[in-house]
Amino acid sequence: MTVPGDPAVAGWYRFGPAPGSPRGSAVLVGHVDDDTGALGEFAALYDVRPGDRVEVRRAGAGPVAYRVVARATVPKDGLPSSTFRRTGPPVLTLVTCAPPFVPEAGGYQANLVVTAEPLPA
Repeated sequence: MTVPGDPAVAGWYRFGPAPGSPRGSAVLVGHVDDDTGALGEFAALYDVRPGDRVEVRRAGAGPVAYRVVARATVPKDGLPSSTFRRTGPPVLTLVTCAPPFVPEAGGYQANLVVTAEPLPA
């Protein structure tokens, strides 16, 4: 999975469902900050809690609204396989970096994973 270089841009995991798909986990990834410390698009995920509304704007289609149902911090190499599932009920999975930040070990050592379910249209 490639994270966009620009921290102001979120990336979609193109091998899985797109946001708004009727099944599977639509995965979006983004940076929490950049090398200068400027906050990225996904820095706001640190404040998201279950029950919060998330909206995904899509090119060529209307926005899709979701309600956050879970958030978890996992080791960088510990994303569960369900993150990338292509079947089952539709969810939006948002992934960004999470502390601790260890420069000599390559940066952030964990991921924040936010899961949201679609709201009725």
